[in-house]
Amino acid sequence: MERERLGSRLGFLLLSAGCAIGCGNVWKFPWMTGQYGGGSFVLVYVICLCLLGLPVMTMEFALGRASQASPVRMYQKLEKPGHKWHFHGYLTLIGNVCLMAFYTVVAGWMVYYFVKFLLGQNAGLNFAGMIGNPGVNVAYLAVVVVLCFGVLCFRLQGGLERVTKYMMLLLFLLILVLAVHSLTLSGAGEGMKFYLLPDFKKITPRVIVSAMNQAFFTLSLGIGSMAIFGSYIGKDHTLLSESVNVILLDTFVAITAGVIIFPACFTYNLEVGAGPALLFDTMATVFNHMAGGRFWGALFFAFMIFAAFSTVLSVFENILACVRELTGWSRPVGCLFCGAVVFLCSLTTALGYSVLHFQPFAPGSAFLDMWDFIVSTNLLPIGSLIISLFCCNSFGWGWDAFVAEANAGAGLKIKAWMKPIYRYLVPAAILLLYIWGLVTFAWK
Repeated sequence: MERERLGSRLGFLLLSAGCAIGCGNVWKFPWMTGQYGGGSFVLVYVICLCLLGLPVMTMEFALGRASQASPVRMYQKLEKPGHKWHFHGYLTLIGNVCLMAFYTVVAGWMVYYFVKFLLGQNAGLNFAGMIGNPGVNVAYLAVVVVLCFGVLCFRLQGGLERVTKYMMLLLFLLILVLAVHSLTLSGAGEGMKFYLLPDFKKITPRVIVSAMNQAFFTLSLGIGSMAIFGSYIGKDHTLLSESVNVILLDTFVAITAGVIIFPACFTYNLEVGAGPALLFDTMATVFNHMAGGRFWGALFFAFMIFAAFSTVLSVFENILACVRELTGWSRPVGCLFCGAVVFLCSLTTALGYSVLHFQPFAPGSAFLDMWDFIVSTNLLPIGSLIISLFCCNSFGWGWDAFVAEANAGAGLKIKAWMKPIYRYLVPAAILLLYIWGLVTFAWK
């Protein structure tokens, strides 16, 4: 099967950024920031992006570009004879499916809110009522799965790359308009103070673990999502440069999402620690009390849809590429099969607040929490740990082979002095924070 290629570097950057930019930035990052101390969490999050996210992303891009294969095959092409690193390749496929098992439902919620605001039916919006309605959840889940896999039925350049380019450009435009508007609100000063000024007393081990998990979640690291896009590009630019560009775009959107939300919360005296409902209940309340709220609400949730769909499309492409390499199926056949599997798995989340009564952890938890725990707390850090060990040690791919691949092309180079950071600091920090995360997790 001939390897498809992206048509341009811009397409690669926007596609990779699109995979990183999504619900993790505009839904999860704001509510985690609200729950974990505002500026304190933001500071630790940025540090985790620089010290852990950047090296792991560079390594994952390198694995994809060197192997020219999907995550299920890349280890087989790069590992030494007799080694078993390729088992992680199959785990990445499972991880992407687990991620979409709740991510597609959250994307459906955003579509629902957008439709309600667009039709002027926003006055009675209620997050708890929406997630408790099985018909609404299943219907909008189906819309997300059908639309996104429909796009992927076309070739890479004509489908995924073209659609994602336009979505990402519109996303950047919308987020700037909304941020400027939010800064004109009366509570903008207090909101920005909470958001950007760290209180070092609030930096606890739990905050550090949560920030690391969020860094890996927002960048989609550890489950092969970046490796697949690395396999679609040439060697014109170094992978450290490409990683820096993607992380800068991702962080810009995450930070700007907070600029939109927190001034609004302080203006209307809304709870910043509302958790997953922050984006929906809080912002709906804001827009319902705002002049021109219907317009601004529709615009906001249109932005949310672009962000969510960019990630859904990218992860779906990863799942599809893995399945096609394993089976040899065409794009349309692969899309039909993968779409059905994702839809069935996602039904657990869609029905988890109504029909399927399952509380895996503390009272009030549901299937969404279980899938998020599997992905964010386990598969992402474990996968990132495996990638870092494989790339930087002689019992894996090896440091010299990794650096040769990563440094091919023009741009920022990995230097010899960085070796201890990549080889020792990154895996040790990931392992320590992963263990601490399990120990301190709210099991009950």
